[in-house]
Amino acid sequence: MSKRVSIQGYEGSFHQVAAQQFFGKDVEVITCATFREVVKVASNRKESDGGVMAIENSIAGSILPNYNLLQKSNLRVVGEIYLQIKQNLLVNPGVGLDDIREVHSHPMALLQCIDYLEKHPHWKLVETEDTALSAKHLQQHRSRHTAAIASKLAAELFGLEVLAPGIQTMKNNYTRFLILQREDNAMVVADPNKASVNFHTDHSRGSLARVLTKIAEGGINLSKLQSFPIPGSEWEYSFHADMEFDSLGQFHEVIEAIKPITAELKIYGTYKKGITI
Repeated sequence: MSKRVSIQGYEGSFHQVAAQQFFGKDVEVITCATFREVVKVASNRKESDGGVMAIENSIAGSILPNYNLLQKSNLRVVGEIYLQIKQNLLVNPGVGLDDIREVHSHPMALLQCIDYLEKHPHWKLVETEDTALSAKHLQQHRSRHTAAIASKLAAELFGLEVLAPGIQTMKNNYTRFLILQREDNAMVVADPNKASVNFHTDHSRGSLARVLTKIAEGGINLSKLQSFPIPGSEWEYSFHADMEFDSLGQFHEVIEAIKPITAELKIYGTYKKGITI
């Protein structure tokens, strides 16, 4: 039985690509306008089996509001996907480069492909709300003078041709997606080697350094440390930490070591470290 998961964006988006990479091609996606809606739907057992949410990008950095959504949710991290963002110039069948007058896509996608687009100065660049939606509208209107920038999946879904593949300027543009499921329905991950944790200290001098020292002494690699202001406090912060380890026992030993020197500690989940796709 295929899974139903919430994603941000429309069918054909990179969120759907990430969902297919983790759950398989037959995964059913529930499209959401916002990340807040993604978490809301993923948290409802009657609506979905979980969700897929972007958390950081190798160029743009962390998506800070999404860490806050994760912190307030009842969701667990059960996996991650590192997806290379490959932008493609899509057209209706039979359309050539000389036919194009306009290129439609999300502003970020247009910016990511600016070096390629500047080689065609006569093209008008039109900003839209979503890459995949641009592809869908292109197919609906059957225009011979308009192209869209979107994923290869969008081309497949809407019967479009990839006129120019991989036109993004930065070839090492990767987005990390978290796979989220409810605590009561979270899949059991065999032999996990990564964990996502949130903690805050008593904010005394050197308190964070003591926590980091315990993590290092336990032989754990801290692959990410992100600070967040604690709402209602005066310049106090909590920390999101991604930890990589050799065994679950090693991870639990480190958690027990840092518990006495943290004011609050929450484990979002233990899972397999994602590979770059």
